[in-house]
Amino acid sequence: MKEKKEKKEKTPMDKARKKKIIKRSIFGVLAALIILFIVMNKIAAQNITPVVYTMPVSRGDVEQIVSTSGTVKTEESKSYFAPLAVKVGTVDVAAGDSVKKGQRLYAYDEDALADEKLLAELKMQSNEGEYESTMIKNNKYISELGEANINLEVLDQQIEDCENYVKELNQKITDKQDSLAKEGALLQISLLDWQNDPGSEEYMNLQKMIQLNTYEQQHNDEIEMWQAEVKEYEEKIAAYKEYRSEMKSQKSSSESGSLNSGSKDKLVADTQIEKINAEETLSSIEEVEGGVVADFDGVITEMSVVEGSTPTVGTQMVTLESTEKVKVEISVSKYDLQKIAVGQEVDVTIAGNVYQGKVSKVNGMATTNNSGAAVVGVEIKIENPDSGIFLGVEAKVAVHTDVAEQTLVVPIEVINSDQEGSFVYAVENGILVKKRVVTGISSNTLCEIVEGLNEGDQIVSNVMMGLEEGMAVTAIAGE
Repeated sequence: MKEKKEKKEKTPMDKARKKKIIKRSIFGVLAALIILFIVMNKIAAQNITPVVYTMPVSRGDVEQIVSTSGTVKTEESKSYFAPLAVKVGTVDVAAGDSVKKGQRLYAYDEDALADEKLLAELKMQSNEGEYESTMIKNNKYISELGEANINLEVLDQQIEDCENYVKELNQKITDKQDSLAKEGALLQISLLDWQNDPGSEEYMNLQKMIQLNTYEQQHNDEIEMWQAEVKEYEEKIAAYKEYRSEMKSQKSSSESGSLNSGSKDKLVADTQIEKINAEETLSSIEEVEGGVVADFDGVITEMSVVEGSTPTVGTQMVTLESTEKVKVEISVSKYDLQKIAVGQEVDVTIAGNVYQGKVSKVNGMATTNNSGAAVVGVEIKIENPDSGIFLGVEAKVAVHTDVAEQTLVVPIEVINSDQEGSFVYAVENGILVKKRVVTGISSNTLCEIVEGLNEGDQIVSNVMMGLEEGMAVTAIAGE
């Protein structure tokens, strides 16, 4: 009888081994899920389109403003010249002073003025007496005719030589003054370039150079030497002319022995001329007896009159520039020129104060600025000037060139351009497309659309790098 085989008893799995098997199974599942996620993402990424935001085209107001800066200048200037060669008594103002209409600028010495007045009156009386005397004593000068003719010839030549020399001296004075003035103007222009850095060495040096130039314009040794020489020769000329007048009178008297009509006419004419000269002198004295006063509110820009000096007739004493009639001069580039027109309103800011102005002139010829670019000068008349205005300072201007009300507008940043012109992006059937537009005026934020869009059209407001026309996109509409 066969013996039965004994069954092998199963022993329970070790707990540690069981945990290892479970962990391996979990890690395997997770790895499979991760691989599946990566594969699915790659597949899905191939079907995702970029997102763009759109906005509607709306209506609004657009104002176009040209902003720049310029220099404040006067529209009216007057130079006061010496009508008399009389000693100056007092000088009441200095260069740079602001003055009011009717304010005294300087005055002549009262005693010297009185003497000049008396001299003019005496000359007038003398001329009248000389006429009477000549008419009575005509025969007395016949013997002196030869002497008179010789002296007149010499005197005429001396006067001509002296006058020519005085002209040369005056030309030297003018050339020197122009040179100093030009140098001063160039220094002022240079100072403007450094005005934003007033603490710099360049700025301080320019100020010193301007002060030296100003002093040099008023106290140049060569000019003063030439002026003194002009005065000396003009005194000689006056003496020669006075002596020539005497010789002419003598000759006239000598030739008028028979007192013919021609001699009488000459005598009358000479007497009348002297009378007119004397009357003009008396009139000039009367005008300045109370001092020379300002004709309008303004600023003293040039001052050459010196207390105690005796200027020659015609010497420029003072220059007054009006602050009642003031303008701002700006330079406009070719890009802004077409926007500027006479009559446009302008906001002018000077030293923190805002004034109303209007474009009063656009020059018909361009000039070249410091950078070599062609610019056109434009003048802006300030319509409400006051005491807060300073001539020569920089002014900020904002020219209101054009305005469009309730027109189609879009943000200026959505306007793009290429060789064909301006365009905006839009989305049609999920595709990014260009829409050609014709633009009008623009402000800093908005641009007018003249053609190419309708109110309510949705346009792309954020075209990101890498997006191009023809790409599929997902549009999210804004309000």
